[in-house]
Amino acid sequence: MESRRSFLGEFIGTYILVLFGTGTVAVTVCFDQYQSIFQIAVMWGVAVTLGIYATRNLCCAHFNPAVSIAMVATGRMAARKLPVYLAAQCAGAFAAGMTIYAGFASSIAAYEEANNIVRGSMESRMSAKMFGEYYYFTGEQTVSMPLAMFAEGMGTLILVLMIFAMTEGCNTGKPSNNAAPMFIGLALSSVICLFGPLTQAGFNPARDFMPRLVALLFGWGKAAFPDSQGGFLWVYILAPVVGGLIGGLLFTKIIQPLLTTEKSGACGCCGKNE
Repeated sequence: MESRRSFLGEFIGTYILVLFGTGTVAVTVCFDQYQSIFQIAVMWGVAVTLGIYATRNLCCAHFNPAVSIAMVATGRMAARKLPVYLAAQCAGAFAAGMTIYAGFASSIAAYEEANNIVRGSMESRMSAKMFGEYYYFTGEQTVSMPLAMFAEGMGTLILVLMIFAMTEGCNTGKPSNNAAPMFIGLALSSVICLFGPLTQAGFNPARDFMPRLVALLFGWGKAAFPDSQGGFLWVYILAPVVGGLIGGLLFTKIIQPLLTTEKSGACGCCGKNE
């Protein structure tokens, strides 16, 4: 029963996050409705906030493998829960990607036709970017793989650090349980505004990889995974996981001991022994 509740919660929450987040990018690409990265970042923040409010009684509301791995590594969640969380997050992100394609397929085709884009060519990354992120485009400012990895890792580090700080019992300055999801949403919006121009701001391996698979399935081919050096793997999967681990350990090993007092209570939002 516990595993089913956790799976359902993480699936629904990740679905909400990716549906509204990638949907915002799709609207931007197809209809040019959002004029700044701030607007897109706010929508991603709203998406994660809604997801947490909708599902936190079912699961720990991570919606992100990097967050779940950091929680396990720091003892905030039992390792036995991790496979369920990762499977649910990937399934939710894939389902959201499929939903976006089903809703925007004709609009994407019209955008490609209007801009003389042949799906599957390298130029079709301009339409594929509504599914997976890209850290460079032909004719635009080049972002190197090391810089992209730094941006994704640092963004995830900051995000995980904020999640720990705003949910752990030992931080008496944290917001109330009812307000915490809004502050987590604001944290996500902030790091997107900071690093989005460099990498499109993934910070979430499930959010990037699973919708990218949707693009692969529906004709983008090599344009869905264009980097011959495996950049999507290093930048959008490995770097967020490493950044999340560093953020979690930074809080647990350095910040938490400074916050913990006899009156602060026990730390931990997921309950390792639950």
